Amino acid sequence: MRRTQPPSLSLELEHLALREIRIEWQGINRSLFGSSLRPPVFELTDASSHHGRWIRRQRSMELSRRLLIEHPWTSVIEVLKHETAHQFVEEHLGVFDETAHGPTFARICVERGIDPRAAGLSFPIGAPETAPGAQRIFARITKLLALAQSQNEHEAHAAMAAAQRLMLKHNIDVAEKHYETTYAYRHLGQPTGRVNEAQRVLSGILTSHFFVEAIWIPVYRALEGKRGKVLEICGTPENLEIAEYVHGFLLDTAERLWKEHRGARRITSNRDRLKFHAGVMLGFNETMNRSLTQNRQEGLVWQGDAGLTDYFRRRFPRTRTFSGSGSKPSRAYADGREAGRKIILHKPVTAGPSGSGHMLPAGSR
Repeated sequence: MRRTQPPSLSLELEHLALREIRIEWQGINRSLFGSSLRPPVFELTDASSHHGRWIRRQRSMELSRRLLIEHPWTSVIEVLKHETAHQFVEEHLGVFDETAHGPTFARICVERGIDPRAAGLSFPIGAPETAPGAQRIFARITKLLALAQSQNEHEAHAAMAAAQRLMLKHNIDVAEKHYETTYAYRHLGQPTGRVNEAQRVLSGILTSHFFVEAIWIPVYRALEGKRGKVLEICGTPENLEIAEYVHGFLLDTAERLWKEHRGARRITSNRDRLKFHAGVMLGFNETMNRSLTQNRQEGLVWQGDAGLTDYFRRRFPRTRTFSGSGSKPSRAYADGREAGRKIILHKPVTAGPSGSGHMLPAGSR
């Protein structure tokens, strides 16, 4: 039996990756450090003890090949931010009498939304902290989402609405009482060359109804030598957990509904697949908006989370918003929209093993 060779970077791909690393560093230097630093010499190494390293005497910044091969580009970015913070502390602030991860370094990381740990990979900043009673409340939300799988349509809709109302009440309570909590980030889905309308609407659903901030960030696929984008969400640990689940649930549901629609209509091509998906997302969003309106009439009004806004702005101090045109009216778009209005968000009865650390099943990545 032949062994499969692990992926590797050719000399050409390494050159391209180093170019992208330099571009990423320039953006980090500009947005997080006010263009106060001079570019270091970038180098790829075979190091296994660390993902990245800033070496002051050589003015070099090393990244391991394993990081590029085994981890997504978003992790490369986080390692670059981490090492650039080291460079800033030493070269710009001139602090040399503290340990590498001392108080000055920690402060710089907090001020700029950078992971201060040596690993530099995609984990929450600091130990996860949840508001009082959060685990109990989100256990109740999980049970309600399980009830939303009821065959009785009225009961299912009522359970989904109750789960949404409970999430809203909990987040309003946390924001109004200014509980200390940890904010973190996650990256959802696989890098895509182009963000389609369904993906844009889905990211809007997460920010409008599930208490997270979202942004499409540019990434690089080192093994392919291609650029793309991936969705980053920021929020409290429990809200990230649910938002990730919703993301995977809606993507899977949109594809299932398309296959059912295609079979029922005897459609032989996938030409209208993305238009149908976009309609599904829009239809589900309309359903969520109706519940939102009802909750507002009952006095449950979400004013936002100042702590989350501050965390997001520290991670992305220079962001631009833009709007794109939606799909042109079509039969597939209308059919998808109608199907999306009937979606009931629910938690599968067969969840993962207990103690896995997930309040909800992980969504598709």
